[in-house]
Amino acid sequence: MRIGHGYDVHRLAPGRRLVLGGVEIPCELGLEGHSDADAATHALMDALLGAAGLGDIGKLFPDTDSRTLNIDSLKLLDQVTELVRSKGFRVGNADVTIVAQAPKLSPYTEKMAAVLAAHLHVEAGRVNVKATTEEHLGEVSTKGIAAHAVVLLEEVRPRTRAL
Repeated sequence: MRIGHGYDVHRLAPGRRLVLGGVEIPCELGLEGHSDADAATHALMDALLGAAGLGDIGKLFPDTDSRTLNIDSLKLLDQVTELVRSKGFRVGNADVTIVAQAPKLSPYTEKMAAVLAAHLHVEAGRVNVKATTEEHLGEVSTKGIAAHAVVLLEEVRPRTRAL
């Protein structure tokens, strides 16, 4: 088994859609970024890549690549999931925490978990999404939205150990 942690943060900006965990949230502000800036999905991808020892999303999908401009992050998650599976791993479980002062995200977390689970090819009970605030103590949750993710990968094909 291997554990990975991911973190992502994006600034709130007018004129952008707010997408978290693959779910569009009604809001006056969205997240600024090269892709759709889905911080929850980005953190999850980094956790997957980290657990598999495959770098990070900046290495895999640099923000200088015009092919990923405004792309739906779920398409990137599909690629990461396939890469992780091709290296002999499957997702045991994933836990995502979104940090935002507003909007209220708890009405959307179950749908986010179901969407992410579908893209990870696991049953919904293996993915948990929750939201919290920083109780007005930090700039991150008032000027942007951050997300943390932890993933447990299980080896499907055990590697040969050197003697």
